[in-house]
Amino acid sequence: MSGTILSRREFLKLCGTALAGLAYQPYADAVPDSEEEPLGLGRVTAEIIYVYDRPSFEGQRLWHYHRDRVISLLEQLTSPHGPLNNPIWYRTEKGFIHCAYLQRVDGWHFNLPISNIPIGNILGEVTVPYVRAFRRNSAGVWERVYRLHYQSTHWITGIEVGPAGVLLYRLLDDWLKVSYCVPAVALNPLTPEAYSPLISNPTRDEKRIVIDLSQQELKAYDNNLVVFHTKVSTGKPRQSDPKDKTTTTPVGSFRIRNKLPSRHMGYGALTDDIFAYELPGVPWTMLFHKNGYALHGAYWHNNFGTRMSHGCVNMRYTDAQWLFRWTSPEFGIGPDYKPGQMYTMGEGTLVQIIEGG
Repeated sequence: MSGTILSRREFLKLCGTALAGLAYQPYADAVPDSEEEPLGLGRVTAEIIYVYDRPSFEGQRLWHYHRDRVISLLEQLTSPHGPLNNPIWYRTEKGFIHCAYLQRVDGWHFNLPISNIPIGNILGEVTVPYVRAFRRNSAGVWERVYRLHYQSTHWITGIEVGPAGVLLYRLLDDWLKVSYCVPAVALNPLTPEAYSPLISNPTRDEKRIVIDLSQQELKAYDNNLVVFHTKVSTGKPRQSDPKDKTTTTPVGSFRIRNKLPSRHMGYGALTDDIFAYELPGVPWTMLFHKNGYALHGAYWHNNFGTRMSHGCVNMRYTDAQWLFRWTSPEFGIGPDYKPGQMYTMGEGTLVQIIEGG
């Protein structure tokens, strides 16, 4: 593990000293002032993004921002300069930024912590742009681990009181089976309605999903009627990887077999490096292939309509959640459910992936 040992003082500084009602705002200085009423906020998801003098990559670079900077967005526009597959740009106080690596965030939304975990574990959603997770080492000293991001989902398995009375949720990493803590106000515990089926016990073959790789779009059919249509991001071949097929979304017919409302993806390292390829808490994962390809929400880019992934089908959070609830097999948890457990739930909704043209 790559961890930074923190003193009690440093821990409190990074967490926010203590709760004063819900006036817990350790990140407030990250939002720039603006004289205009903002459209909303965006979190930078890439290592660096550039601000241009006009909504075009051919424009002059005026400024840049680094990962996890939160920016006031003043206006959204569709640029005639493209790119064709995703021409959405934002106007900011310093110029224009393409939307590809700006995750829209709902401000600094803090939550009233719950007092108990009703069934042994409960799913929680991060509602702030980012929050640092901490873990006690064998000496009982707090160390930094992952930075968890807006709209990632995590299993809450316990409640702890940290230094100076800061209330913490204990989270269980579904892959590594290790626990770490975050300030409780940063997560919203979800009720079962968040993942309950939209229609119980559907006939398996009434529904199907068609993903067109050429158009980077997904359509959901119910009795041959399109009931859902959205842009997605499928696998992008990596020229540096001699096994390009591993990052290309497979073509063919498959069935959803497993559902995980939270899934750690990446290399599986326990680290505090925000640039490491670690994606804890990938929301609404629906596995359809033996090699681990899945449909799931993506919080690390906003470039839907463009090939971006390592083979999975990336979707917006709300789109993935809807599909998670609409498809079979149904997902549910009870007192015996273990977060992240992998078992065959059965052959569910048909997923057809085509080349298009």
